[in-house]
This record gives sequence, structure tokens and C-alpha cells, in this order.
Amino acid sequence: MVKQIAGELRNHAPFTALGSVTGIAIMVIVVFGKVSPQISQGIFYTLHPLHVLLSALVTTAMFKKHTQGKLLPAIVIGYAGSIGIATISDSLIPYAGGALLGIEMEFHIGFIEKWWLVNPLAFAGIAIGYLRPTTKFPHSGHVLLSTWASLFYLTAFGISPWIPLVHFVFIFLFLAVWLPCCISDIVFPLLFTPKIPLPARSQR
Repeated sequence: MVKQIAGELRNHAPFTALGSVTGIAIMVIVVFGKVSPQISQGIFYTLHPLHVLLSALVTTAMFKKHTQGKLLPAIVIGYAGSIGIATISDSLIPYAGGALLGIEMEFHIGFIEKWWLVNPLAFAGIAIGYLRPTTKFPHSGHVLLSTWASLFYLTAFGISPWIPLVHFVFIFLFLAVWLPCCISDIVFPLLFTPKIPLPARSQR
């Protein structure tokens, strides 16, 4: 299992790195375009709920494809895997990264502050993933949305010139997406299924 997880992480690293490059490009536009923190906040609170939606869809679909499809476990696993790990990816890691760089950061948790939006979208993703269990393209969208949500958390809730720090931002964006998204979409749901090998990339 450990070897298979390592293989999944290795396979996902190039696409995650590409997503992080798009995040850096967006940050350059935000900085030189003098986009206000208020606009960044609005974008974050749009991307984060969409990230939760896709995360719940993929996590639930992965669980459904490899079990007898019991509804209650699918709901619990889909919710925990999306809300919990999306919060780590979109909020906790960017906050911690900014704090480690000495940036003045505000701490925000999307599924609490926007509970009326994020939680219904999590359940919508669970429903879609349960009824139509597909994972390949939603997973790719999940990675990009997670990258951009993490980026806009930094620009919305952190005060910094940013451009001199882009190499550090790239690292934090990569880490915020690479490990959490693979865990959420692949590892976490399969922990609750029979002992089967992790799926090959072509099967997702």
C-alpha cells in the first residue's frame, strides 16, 4: 500500500507542479493589477466551495466504485474527505505558509464562515459522486481549484509584496495541493474499502 501511494504521489506531481505555475501566474496578475484583498476574498469564497464540491464528488465516487455502495458510509466519507482535507489544503497550509514567511495573516475557515454555501455543496458533490461515480476529470478540476483557492487565500488574508516571495509561494501551493488532494481523492476513501490495489491512472 505504501509503495502504491508513493506511486500515486509521483504520478500526480507533474500536474500539481503545473497547477502551481498557473497559481504563480495569477499571483503576478493580482499584484501588478493591484487587485484588492476584498476582491481576492470574493474569489476565494467562490473557489473554495467549488473545490469542496469536486472533492466530495471524487471522494464519494472512489468509495462507491470499490464497495457495495452503502449510502450512509458514502455520505460520512465524502463529507469528511472533502470538508476536512479541503480546509487543510485551502486554509491551514496557506495560513501556516504565510506565517512561516513572517507575513501578517488572518485565519479563516470557509466551511464555518460560509457554512450555508460550503456544506450544501459538499452534500451536492456526495450525491453526484454516489449516483454517477466518475473520478478522472473531476480530479483534475479538483487539483486546479485547490491550487487557485490556496493562492487567493494568501492574497486575500495576507499582507505582503508577494513578488519577492514567489519561489516560496510555489512550494506552499504545491504542498497545499499535492498531498491533501491525493489523500482526499484516492487514499482516504480506499482506507474504508476491502483490501484492493490502488487504481491505475487510466482507470480513474
